[in-house]
Amino acid sequence: MPASSASPPAAVKPLATNRKARYDYHILEKMEAGLALRGGEVKSIRAGEVSLGESFARIEGGQVYLHGLHVQPYACAQHVAHDPLRPKQVLLHRREIQRLISELTQRGRTLVPLRLYLKRGLVKAELALCAGKHAGDKRETLRRQTAEREARRAIADRTHR
Repeated sequence: MPASSASPPAAVKPLATNRKARYDYHILEKMEAGLALRGGEVKSIRAGEVSLGESFARIEGGQVYLHGLHVQPYACAQHVAHDPLRPKQVLLHRREIQRLISELTQRGRTLVPLRLYLKRGLVKAELALCAGKHAGDKRETLRRQTAEREARRAIADRTHR
């Protein structure tokens, strides 16, 4: 008899990722948040018609909004298409927003979305509290990634022989 009938959590396939954020920022903390979207936007995001490249989050009037998230208008929509660059409201608890306000007041901190994914049928965003990298930090990151990639290749070559 199995100890637990519950299956392990499935890996979540991202709908969109922001690879540039990992290059430009030091990621200090990650959090999950919902997004207030319209129907056509949800269908377009599910179809992969979304770009996180230049997006960032800003706190305005006690609410968090995602700016620069480009969602293509849904092709099969019968009604008026939405604005592709409309600021999307991020759904967070009030205490989380208050904590973010105190974190973002520190110099050099920003809130950036890392990826969009589906969780139980809802579009979620993984937000990261980040600090900006300097040019030397970026070069160091590239050096480290290159070394790791070469090490993985060397190990793969040895195991396949």
